[in-house]
Amino acid sequence: MESLLSDARRDFGMIPPDLKEQVVLEHAPLIRYIVNRLAVRLPSHIDLDDLHSTGVIGLMDAIDKFDPSKNCKFKTYAEFRIKGAILDQLRSLDWVPRSVRQKGRKLEQAYSEVEQRLGRSANEDEVADSLGLELEKFHVLINQVRGISLVNLEEIRGTNADGDTAGTFSDIIEDVHSENPFESLKLMETKHVISDTIGSLPEKERLVISLYYYEDLNMKEIGNILGITESRVCQIHTKATARLGTKLKSLVDR
Repeated sequence: MESLLSDARRDFGMIPPDLKEQVVLEHAPLIRYIVNRLAVRLPSHIDLDDLHSTGVIGLMDAIDKFDPSKNCKFKTYAEFRIKGAILDQLRSLDWVPRSVRQKGRKLEQAYSEVEQRLGRSANEDEVADSLGLELEKFHVLINQVRGISLVNLEEIRGTNADGDTAGTFSDIIEDVHSENPFESLKLMETKHVISDTIGSLPEKERLVISLYYYEDLNMKEIGNILGITESRVCQIHTKATARLGTKLKSLVDR
């Protein structure tokens, strides 16, 4: 695919419509896969066909902007463009009420404060106590905010002194042979933070993260493996991503 796009841009100065159509058809399963992965965290009224159309637009944008000289696989670049387009569309729909987003931030802050005070990962009893909630009501809160655990990788790059976005995530993946020491150090530090945070999670949260993101299982399948309900898996996933989100934000803010 990389060579086809490179040859077309060299010979025609652009990507011909018939080649664009070919690329879109070949990557249609990738768009469906991304939409279906996101769909499990979305309310039922979100139109998945609209998200699929937005994914196609993201793919078309990737075709136009892909630079083969950066030595990056087109599928990798396209995946980030597709996800970015879909997440932008979801944010524009404002499908999560402001009150729910506030509860999500409150939950992340609670985890951060308790873990900083204790110097270790906090369990749900400790976080519930810090929020002044009974455990049952804490679980209700977890269920309310579980749908907002969508993270756009473009946003964890932070901002510069002028408040503008400091580059994009594709800056990291575009050139696999780049030796920029500052970017390498930042990427290494980010990987260590993610790895250490996952390693410090309670066993069940660590298992859910591993099965969901590495083994590519859905919530129902994970519940069957662990012998718990799908709803309970969602709760565990939300708590784990809240911890990870707090750690990543603290890294960006430094």
